[in-house]
Amino acid sequence: MLTRKQHELLMFIQERLKEAGVPPSFDEMKDALDLKSKSGIHRLITALEERGFIRRLPNRARALEVIKMPESYVPSPAGRKPFSPSVVDGGLGRAPAPSMAGMSANDDDPGVATIPVMGRIAAGTPISAIQENTHSIAVSPEMLGGGEHYALEVKGDSMIEAGILDGDTVVIQKANTATPGEIVVALVDDEEATLKRFRRKGDSIALEAANPAYETRIFGPDRVNVQGKLVGLIRKYH
Repeated sequence: MLTRKQHELLMFIQERLKEAGVPPSFDEMKDALDLKSKSGIHRLITALEERGFIRRLPNRARALEVIKMPESYVPSPAGRKPFSPSVVDGGLGRAPAPSMAGMSANDDDPGVATIPVMGRIAAGTPISAIQENTHSIAVSPEMLGGGEHYALEVKGDSMIEAGILDGDTVVIQKANTATPGEIVVALVDDEEATLKRFRRKGDSIALEAANPAYETRIFGPDRVNVQGKLVGLIRKYH
């Protein structure tokens, strides 16, 4: 039988492994369980390990493996599936600029859609706000949901543990709201654009990196405007 905190931590580790492929950091676990120090997390992890629910992998930082889940565990419903990057080869190449600011059909190939590339997005230190349409790329319509979409070229390494690398092109669905845990394009003070995981800290908004080398930045709600949510990415292999 697990205590409430042990159960909460196990659920958090399992969902983060499903979402990002790597376990959360001790700081993330501490914040998620609203504990004041990481020593409490160490004790909970030790208890879970002793009970056979998790295993620590040797010689690897932040290496935790979930071995089993409680019988009462129910996976996240399909409607709340966490983001897993839909990575496609970037060999589709460039296409003529679309006639819309969102998605347009490709007359030559109805199985391909084009979306505008709106400059670069920082996965690291925020850069200037989203630019104007620079060119367009061809993508599979299966990558796109409803609504309008655009793409941004990633610069930086702050989201590498979410599978987003420097040089990738991210596909963004336009939106002005987000659910905690989603990866978003956030505009800070109407000046800086950044790609981060959206969180809430009380009445504030936290923009969380997926790289322990970067700190989570916390802002008042009036300082952050969501510009869209990540739905996929394109990677060029060399």
